[in-house]
Amino acid sequence: MGRLHRACCSLGLGLCALGLLLQSSAVAAQTLRLVADAWPPFTDATMVNGGLATDLVTRALVRAGYATQFEQVPWARALQGVGEGRYDVLVNAWFSNDRTYLGQFSAPYLINRIRLLQRKSDDLAFTGDLDSLHGQSVAVVRDYAYSAGFDADGQITKVPVHNFSMAVRMLAAGRVNLTLEDEYVARYYLQQESPKVRGAVEFFGPALAENTLHILVSLKNPEHDQIIAGFDSAIASMKADGSYARLMHDYGM
Repeated sequence: MGRLHRACCSLGLGLCALGLLLQSSAVAAQTLRLVADAWPPFTDATMVNGGLATDLVTRALVRAGYATQFEQVPWARALQGVGEGRYDVLVNAWFSNDRTYLGQFSAPYLINRIRLLQRKSDDLAFTGDLDSLHGQSVAVVRDYAYSAGFDADGQITKVPVHNFSMAVRMLAAGRVNLTLEDEYVARYYLQQESPKVRGAVEFFGPALAENTLHILVSLKNPEHDQIIAGFDSAIASMKADGSYARLMHDYGM
């Protein structure tokens, strides 16, 4: 009986270990559907590993035990898709209270400096006070959340556009007074523009805002809490082991 009992115990422990292994494999095999708009150098399907933010988010989620697949769509469609559960993770989200009804935010993993641009032929003043922008027309990307104060200020005339390229061309053509964007993103896009457009505009004044960048996990995914916890833990461990800093360096940040 003793040998039989030990054999049964060994078999039970073996099955338990196998069960844990299968469970672990199932978690590792879970694929999260990532989405973002074209927002280089942070997110862009034409860049190596999808750009800095896509690369960083993918590495963190893989470290947390998830597989990923990435799709690039216009911003409004990406946001809607997360809200409807067609995508699990929005890669590049600035915090907005309205978006908490669509998904759960991670802790910040990057910081974006939002800068204003004007035509070089203009001489506008901005010292950080939004009152100085009252009466000005500003091209903004539809459904972006630049800063709580700017977004809520009804005395700034906001002209919605699809992307920054359209915004900066409108600015160069004199159809709006200003536009704004993350400084790295704006500089990247300006390099793709014609010399006429690139030479007609300039940054001015201090940063309008410094926005923290997060992932937004769809509330339609029943494991949104676990995904966020795993992602935040993975980012913390990447910072601790130096891989976060090395990746930032690789992208020139």
